[in-house]
Amino acid sequence: MSRTRTQVAIIGAGPAGLLLAHLLHRAGIDAVLLERQSADYVLGRIRAGVLEAGTVDLLKDVGLGERLGREGLPHQGVELSFEGTRHRIDFADLVGRSVTVYGQTEVTRDLMQARTGSGALTVYEAQDVVLEGLQTHRPTVRYKKDDVEHLIECDWVAGCDGYHGVSRASIPADALRTFERVYPFGWLGVLSETPPVSDELIYANHPRGFALCSMRSRTRSRYYIQCGLNERVEDWSDARFFDELRQRLDEPAARALITGPSIEKSIAPLRSFVAEPMRFGRLCLAGDAAHIVPPTGAKGLNLAMADIRVLSDALIDHYRRGTTEQLDRYSEQCLQRVWEVVRFSWWFTMLMHQFPDTDPFSRKIHDAELRRLVHSRAAATAFAQSYVGMTD
Repeated sequence: MSRTRTQVAIIGAGPAGLLLAHLLHRAGIDAVLLERQSADYVLGRIRAGVLEAGTVDLLKDVGLGERLGREGLPHQGVELSFEGTRHRIDFADLVGRSVTVYGQTEVTRDLMQARTGSGALTVYEAQDVVLEGLQTHRPTVRYKKDDVEHLIECDWVAGCDGYHGVSRASIPADALRTFERVYPFGWLGVLSETPPVSDELIYANHPRGFALCSMRSRTRSRYYIQCGLNERVEDWSDARFFDELRQRLDEPAARALITGPSIEKSIAPLRSFVAEPMRFGRLCLAGDAAHIVPPTGAKGLNLAMADIRVLSDALIDHYRRGTTEQLDRYSEQCLQRVWEVVRFSWWFTMLMHQFPDTDPFSRKIHDAELRRLVHSRAAATAFAQSYVGMTD
């Protein structure tokens, strides 16, 4: 068996794990990064692409902003469509901040390049990962690579391996509380090499179901429509998808829609999920390993980045001062933000989608809330503050 000693073992090489590795490396803290999938698989995952102002600032502050600044698309607002009309929420006017469209794939690519340049150890296709001794001062991580057994001895383990990863599953059931809301629909998403409908995202509330017009660049569009959980991707031709999308958009947007062959097409179920606490012994959970939000508010990646900022600060403080004071507060500090983001994502999902059990009274309440959101400056400001991101 091969043995390695490190300070922090990071499980999962998505954006959260890669960012934590980058921040620790800059602080002179040794970390080994393990990923179950190949690097190409990680880069091939199609995910969100809206970065909060705080996420953009963080990436720039740690030397990862060059391509983001050049290729990212600043957005000063979003458009909400309902009752056949579009209404703009002006972030710049309301809160003086903006968001940036820059795909999660591109964030991951930038982080991977930084990790490679650091020369630090990253192991892709690490199989049969097992976390042990989490309640001791010397936890270990066992894994298999190319049929060879490996053992990592470390001080801390960072679980950044997502909802289905081994990290949260390694915590005893009686030491964890979970909270979950599963929504009765999914999102059918299409990526196409076509210019976007609008310069900003369009969120559409329509009797036929929710729709979203987004983009990854000025020439690549990402579209979503609400669909049933029993739908199959194979049943949705490109023509059928774009026909349904047009019906859910306001007339000017429908006319402006340029269609083309789909590059990628998939269906994602929606859920809200939180695990508490986010620390068990020497294991700290971050990102999707600890919480999931529906993509309506574009919060998943941003929330993971916020976790990593808190966790990296706590680990750096630990190695500089020899104290666990910040690490002891890690879960409590993160969960305050987590629940606020979960609340916003749940509320926006409830507001914009069609639910099968909505009665006429609830439908009227939804309509009234939509009108209040676009006609009340106070309501629009509260929305903009949540969408652009919390300030610390």
